[in-house]
Amino acid sequence: MADAPRMLVLSAAGCALILDAEGPALPRVVHWGADPGPPIGLSEAVAPSLDSRVTCTVLPAQAQGWHGRPALAGHRDGGWPHPRLEVGEVSLIGGTARIQAGDPAAEIAVTVDIVMEPSGVVRMATRVRNEGADMYTVDAVSCQLPVDGPVTEVLDFTGRWAGERSPQRGPLRDGLTLRESRRGKTGHDATGLLVAGTAGFGFGRGEVWAVHTGWSGDHAHWLENLPEHAPVLAGGELLGPGEVRLRPGAEYRSPWVYFAWSDEGLDGLAARLHERLRARDVHPRTPRRVILNTWEAVYFDHDLTKLGELAERAGSIGAELFVLDDGWFRGRRDDTRGLGDWTVDRDIWPDGLRPLVKQVRDLGLAMGLWVEPEMVSPDSDLARAHPDWILAAPGRRPALQRNQLVLDLAQPEVYGYLLDHLDRLVDEYGLDYLKWDHNRDLLEAVHDGHAGVHEQTLAVYRLLDDLRARHPSLEIESCAGGGGRVDYGILDRTDRVWTSDTNDPLQRQEIQRWTGLLLPPELIGSHVGAARAHVTGRTADLPFRLATALFAHAGIEWDITTCSPAEMTDLAAWISLYKRLRPLMHTGRRVTADHPDPQAWLHGVVAPDRRHGVFSLAQLGVSVAAAPPRLRLPGLDPDTAYTVAPCPELALPRPDLARRAPWLAEPVEVTGRVLATAGLTAPFLDPAQAIVFEVRSRAPHS
Repeated sequence: MADAPRMLVLSAAGCALILDAEGPALPRVVHWGADPGPPIGLSEAVAPSLDSRVTCTVLPAQAQGWHGRPALAGHRDGGWPHPRLEVGEVSLIGGTARIQAGDPAAEIAVTVDIVMEPSGVVRMATRVRNEGADMYTVDAVSCQLPVDGPVTEVLDFTGRWAGERSPQRGPLRDGLTLRESRRGKTGHDATGLLVAGTAGFGFGRGEVWAVHTGWSGDHAHWLENLPEHAPVLAGGELLGPGEVRLRPGAEYRSPWVYFAWSDEGLDGLAARLHERLRARDVHPRTPRRVILNTWEAVYFDHDLTKLGELAERAGSIGAELFVLDDGWFRGRRDDTRGLGDWTVDRDIWPDGLRPLVKQVRDLGLAMGLWVEPEMVSPDSDLARAHPDWILAAPGRRPALQRNQLVLDLAQPEVYGYLLDHLDRLVDEYGLDYLKWDHNRDLLEAVHDGHAGVHEQTLAVYRLLDDLRARHPSLEIESCAGGGGRVDYGILDRTDRVWTSDTNDPLQRQEIQRWTGLLLPPELIGSHVGAARAHVTGRTADLPFRLATALFAHAGIEWDITTCSPAEMTDLAAWISLYKRLRPLMHTGRRVTADHPDPQAWLHGVVAPDRRHGVFSLAQLGVSVAAAPPRLRLPGLDPDTAYTVAPCPELALPRPDLARRAPWLAEPVEVTGRVLATAGLTAPFLDPAQAIVFEVRSRAPHS
């Protein structure tokens, strides 16, 4: 091994990952969590006991006595199932460690890259190269880190269409807590984050560790708790049998897996993750435009006059982007046909989309369009002409979902067809925005006789990258029947996610709360829908719908040609408020109160300098208490005096609320310490009501 320091210390923002790289075996993970300072004597202090010599290296394996899931598994025609890697070179440059190792007998070389980002988030990836003369099959590659701390609880998430990001929490158990997705996309039920924490951790309390796999295909997250070792968090791509077979000299690159730690509860975890996203070169830098999306306004009933009236009304209240959703292309009168035929339907649009685009642009709005490039309808010219382009085993057709099948993007002809058509659409209409949908799972995905999800996912990434390279200013939204493709892999190529297909604000409160652990508000799409939600049938008043959509990348999905003058006035005021607050909400820190009433959710965003914040109290159900608990506001500077007042652009949901909470009628001045400890008197809200209020600093409190 080349000369290198024995202890590799990666640290940032109060977090440290420390490796013992003494060799010749792979570096051992000594510590991940709070930065302990110089690691003098640390390796000896936490060395395994004499009766238990299991160590967790950067690639745990049986060669070191590891009994859990191996980080690397593969074979050469059934031989060498257990690699014994020895280190060749270790380097530490800035916040990046690189470990190069190999097993001459197994004829493989491995490189592990570990990056400590300025936010304190650790990201890891592994490369495996075949150095033999015949085929090497990769079965599994994962990234794993042990958890240093008294972990007792585990939090992850499940969900369904229109019910994404539902939390489930329980005690840490011995053995394996495993979450796998075999949907060919991230999935509505994907956990997103798998979190381990100390007893009773909350949004603002406790120590937590989390893992996220930045991959949009099949993947796994797990926590493994062995008797011989501390719990281990892990993630990686989930490979099918024979899916990755390396020819001599070929290399497999795992997706990046992200690890985050916080001693400030879930909000501290979110703060680190949001900071790393906002630091990316590809992160959206322009203000997140107010969207008018046509889907729930007109569905497939496309009519130039109606759509023009929608655009005119949207422009009159301050919307900035008009997105024409599904139904514009050839034969697309319902969801059973037309996917794949990406040319404008001349029966509906005899002059193409140009008249609508001109009208939209004359109103000062940007123009967007819905597409679903990865899919094909059996009833389409494309499917009839190219049945061999479907992602399937020869002679077999997968079951239909959503009346559609999947195109095999790893075939060069398919890829070229889609890139050409998308490029032409963006060019012809000067599109500013694409809503890129993905409405079904990949069932029996076979490419070239082998499992095909891996190549399909890489091809989707290439397609997005190539299209963005040709159109650098084009914004793309990741939609997958709502929130079915939400991960850091797709977000390196898109500008926001459509969080859910439901615009029901009661459901959205939960979906956005938990999606907000992984993503900052500017990447979370949220729209104001009709009073009666189209998906659930539940009715909600306009103020609650407005308050819910405000804390995200906001838009409207509603036939506003039916709105009353009062509703249009309220929408215009809400858009004005969103524009005023988005510099704060899309750069500030998310804060969530550990409020004692489970039916009343108090959350907000506080500016980086803590001199300005905006909060919402949302009542989800009937509270038991006759006197609501006070509102204790987290995240503010304790020594700063703040003025607290409701946002004037949004009317209170009921005029009588100020009788219980006078600060809603007359602004009060109070310190951040008082707001965090004594709090504010809470108003009596009915279910599905919310108030939005601001805190603004005055002079520092003396």
